[in-house]
Amino acid sequence: MKSFHLIVVGRYADSSFEQLEHHYLKQIPKNIFQLHEVKSHSENKTLEGQEVLKKISEIEKADRAYVFLMAERGKLYSSEQLTKLIHHDLTKNLIILVIGGAAGHGEEVVRRADSELSLSPMTFPHKMARLLLIEQFYRTLMILKSHPYHK
Repeated sequence: MKSFHLIVVGRYADSSFEQLEHHYLKQIPKNIFQLHEVKSHSENKTLEGQEVLKKISEIEKADRAYVFLMAERGKLYSSEQLTKLIHHDLTKNLIILVIGGAAGHGEEVVRRADSELSLSPMTFPHKMARLLLIEQFYRTLMILKSHPYHK
């Protein structure tokens, strides 16, 4: 079974976003999807990158992960295409998605990444991107189940 991890730089204290996020997370089995927050370092990409790489190493105990960076210049996928990509096409059982800090991703993190994804050509606040990505992951599960949520 595949395991998915979302690493985000920084935390947010916005109860409206947290409630929406919790709505989706409680419907996703914890053995399938885990959220990890790493410390923000005031837009210091090098220090934030070290935090991200440390978390990736902790997650990759027995198996090397396929790492996606969320980036404006990343590849765009429809929900159906994303479902096919992460649940069927990728041969790795461990998949990590990374939302960097406000300054972006550090060079070492970019070198470690296998691919870049984009939610949209538009720029979103990190808390919104995080929520959108969690919702899209939930949507991929509903697509796999042919659940009407996706329609």
